[in-house]
Amino acid sequence: MNERIYPDEPTRPFDPPPRSFEDGDGRAIEIRDLADSDFDPVVAMYDDFDPADRAQGVPPVGEERVREWLEKLLEGDGYNVVAWHGDRTVGHATLVPDGGAAYELAIFVHQDYQGAGIGTELIEALLGAGQTDGVELVWLTVERWNRAAVALYEKMGFETVAAESFELEMAVRLNESANDAD
Repeated sequence: MNERIYPDEPTRPFDPPPRSFEDGDGRAIEIRDLADSDFDPVVAMYDDFDPADRAQGVPPVGEERVREWLEKLLEGDGYNVVAWHGDRTVGHATLVPDGGAAYELAIFVHQDYQGAGIGTELIEALLGAGQTDGVELVWLTVERWNRAAVALYEKMGFETVAAESFELEMAVRLNESANDAD
């Protein structure tokens, strides 16, 4: 089994959702925890996702495959936040339990809303939700050429812990280990 490496010190505190802000393009954006009633609007966002913005095979292509993928993603004890512009879902971020003590982070912002600060707010809200509930460790993989994403993750306190040929594995510690608190 791959033993992941994590930073020794916790990152900075983050505020959990809900939160509202004006994005870099002047749009009023609301971020909140994913509710059951959000499922269809989130499916619609993913179904409209530009194939060029898909990474590592996700989100899948086609409404039925998106529904199946999202149902599986939401069935565990993870954390999910969504970004809204009016009645339209424009972003989704998730912490998925990895079967151990850690969670894997994934984030998606619709192509019409990228580059306006929504990803930053989504990750901060998601990490805040996890921190509030005592989540200690979070990791992710990112394609090494995706400099904007790498810079965003570094801004959130993620550190590169492994580098494969095409991907970086990055990790962050949200809270002190229960063992460290003794």
